[in-house]
Amino acid sequence: MVFLNRVFSVRPAAQTGFKRTSERLQQTSNARIPYSGQQGHTFLRNDHSHRRLRPLVSTPKKLAPGFAESRRTVVAVAAQTSATESQGTNPYAGIKAFVAGATGGTGRKIVEELVAKGIPVRALVRDKSKASDLLVDGVEVVEGDVYQYMTLPKALGDCNVVFCATGSREPLDPLGPFTVDYNGTVNLVNVAARAGKVKHFVFVTSIGTDDILFPLNLFWGVLFWKKRAEEALQRSGLTYTIVRPGGLKNEPEDGSGKGNVIMKGPNSFGLPPREQPGSILREQVAEVCVAALIEEEAANKIVEVISKESADEQSMSDLFAGV
Repeated sequence: MVFLNRVFSVRPAAQTGFKRTSERLQQTSNARIPYSGQQGHTFLRNDHSHRRLRPLVSTPKKLAPGFAESRRTVVAVAAQTSATESQGTNPYAGIKAFVAGATGGTGRKIVEELVAKGIPVRALVRDKSKASDLLVDGVEVVEGDVYQYMTLPKALGDCNVVFCATGSREPLDPLGPFTVDYNGTVNLVNVAARAGKVKHFVFVTSIGTDDILFPLNLFWGVLFWKKRAEEALQRSGLTYTIVRPGGLKNEPEDGSGKGNVIMKGPNSFGLPPREQPGSILREQVAEVCVAALIEEEAANKIVEVISKESADEQSMSDLFAGV
């Protein structure tokens, strides 16, 4: 018994040493060591000298719904800004135009205005050999005919806006207005709608289409058929602008200026009690047609245009907004 007491009893010195060792282990155990974890967070953990240090894994907190939405909005705006900057400051960037009636007086002016704005053009003609003057930089001449439907899909190609400035030219042809002004336009509208890529359709008709008694209808009901074509475009689902000019001129009258554009809504000019139709330069009509592509207020509107020297000069934005 004495022997066992001697073996298992702890002497004061040994007891003191064991206590000091225990204290040192406890101090080491409470030490806090920084650890750089995932997602850039810093963690503090206990370091046990008798265990291997293992990093703590932290699950990032979910962003509040409002903050997450704001972040997505900022990213979307940044992407849109980058895309806009890549296109430069040209508001017509990304547009490729198809012009039917490109060899006519107004159609030629539309082609010239498009080229001046830096817009690539496909000009539809019946015979390429008769359209050599349209072969300038930025213009691709393609053969086709608006009243031959099967020629139009290929001619339209990859164009995303359409201008229609066609018109029957044979005053002695009783079927001309129906064939060209109505049936040909309807063909072009249908092809543009089925293509699925046409963003805007600009159609040039005439003041007086709302009035069956207007004198131009003496030519085989030309304005009656133009009106029917307008209605077909309005029913198509395409974004459109219908431009109805007054009497068309190539040059100002002697001693007079070109005047400023006056723009009003449908059925504003014509026979009394409407306002007198007046006239307008073809180049001014072309300016109105091309501006319609970028003016939000031009979408799905019918506008009637003339010009007068006495009229106040207005921007295209204000003109379209006033209708």
